[in-house]
Amino acid sequence: MAGEIPDLVALERSGTGKGAARQARRNGMVPGIVFGGDTDPLPINIPFNELIKRLRAGRFKSTLFNLKVEGQEDVRVICRDVQRDVVKDLPTHVDFMRLRRTTKINLFIPVEFINEDAAPGLKRGGVLTAVRPEVELVVTAGDIPDHITVDLTGMQIGDTATISGVNLPAGSKPTIDRDFVIANISAPSGLRSADAEEADGEAGGEGEGGEE
Repeated sequence: MAGEIPDLVALERSGTGKGAARQARRNGMVPGIVFGGDTDPLPINIPFNELIKRLRAGRFKSTLFNLKVEGQEDVRVICRDVQRDVVKDLPTHVDFMRLRRTTKINLFIPVEFINEDAAPGLKRGGVLTAVRPEVELVVTAGDIPDHITVDLTGMQIGDTATISGVNLPAGSKPTIDRDFVIANISAPSGLRSADAEEADGEAGGEGEGGEE
């Protein structure tokens, strides 16, 4: 489960519009907006270097932050959008949404695979394919999981791991009602080729027998 909620420090942005946003970027800041709840939208600036560090650490859009802005009460937020420069791929604007601890939200949660050494199919050379490296769940804002765990123990070549076999965190559920595949173990390419050749050979033999 998620641990302590990390702080994200920002400054209140004076002025709105493109001119204020451009000035913020010249000052080494990334402009943003905080919306939602029963409060008016709050324009903010986030230090560019701090935001880049957070983005590179991963899972930025699935992390609940404690936003600290001088002169404002701390508030829990989650990122809803990061706009980027189309050429440099650097962040140019960030949107955050205010959340209560009990708020239900949809998030993509990473999948972690364990006990690969206990999967006979992998020991035989099978290949693990993560069909869904992330799964969209409905989660509670105050209890966002870091990941969900898929246990590969006992899985053979041809087996699949589905969402119904995963122990989801309390209060979480998939956004898709039906059971769906998260990963599978497929035969190695060499074994698939051998099987195909064997099948072709059997087909050819049956054809020859039929002509006689």
